[in-house]
Amino acid sequence: MKLDAPVTGGPCWTELGTTDLEAARRFYTRLFGWRPETDPRQEAGGYTIAHLGDAAVAALAPLYQPSQPVAWNVSFTVTDADAVARAVTEAGGTVLFGPSDVFDAGRFAVAADPGGAVFQMWQAGTFPGAGLFNAPGSLGWVELYTRDPEHAVAFYTRVFGWTVNASERYPQWGVDGADFGGMVTMDDKFPPEVPPHWLPYFAVADVDATTAVVQAHGDVLMVPTSVPDGPRIAVLRDPQGAMFGVYRAGDEG
Repeated sequence: MKLDAPVTGGPCWTELGTTDLEAARRFYTRLFGWRPETDPRQEAGGYTIAHLGDAAVAALAPLYQPSQPVAWNVSFTVTDADAVARAVTEAGGTVLFGPSDVFDAGRFAVAADPGGAVFQMWQAGTFPGAGLFNAPGSLGWVELYTRDPEHAVAFYTRVFGWTVNASERYPQWGVDGADFGGMVTMDDKFPPEVPPHWLPYFAVADVDATTAVVQAHGDVLMVPTSVPDGPRIAVLRDPQGAMFGVYRAGDEG
């Protein structure tokens, strides 16, 4: 990812909604070396921020609604969550929650694009988002899986003003040309029950070693693969069923 700090329109945070918060803490601490800290306030609902050193890098949280799937969610920085929520609706998407204030940390909303991929919007207050990107254990790339790439491009460029590196093989999203993610078209290889979604990728020092750890506790959905002219990557699933990707730190463009 060419971004190394939260910027308007770019990914700023990723958080896991899980059925077993304690198991998730143990799993990701072992995998990435995170130091998780749970907000002690009752109204925070167990929200847990993971750190590397002093930098906040991701969050773990229990499921807050029965319909909420176990999944990693990606947040994008906005300057006005209410205005962007209106833009989502005008562009054919759906606002699922909010916008709502999160203490004094910021203003938050959850939405789905016209294809059904869920994403989050974050208007920073005292908390801008992740304090570290592209380093082992931190967010380094985000990927949209969609069955309707043309409408996805139209939607996200309208809502966020993203630039698109329109490669036929792998279109990439950017902010003013600084790429932060890509888009995968879901073809017949994807079972129909797999919904469109956003997938975060975490940087790691060794993709193969990380995958070996997951094999003992979770699932490997895509074995370590060296992308031509790109990074070495793998797609994994934690013991509660949340999917995420990893790539070798230093391979990002």
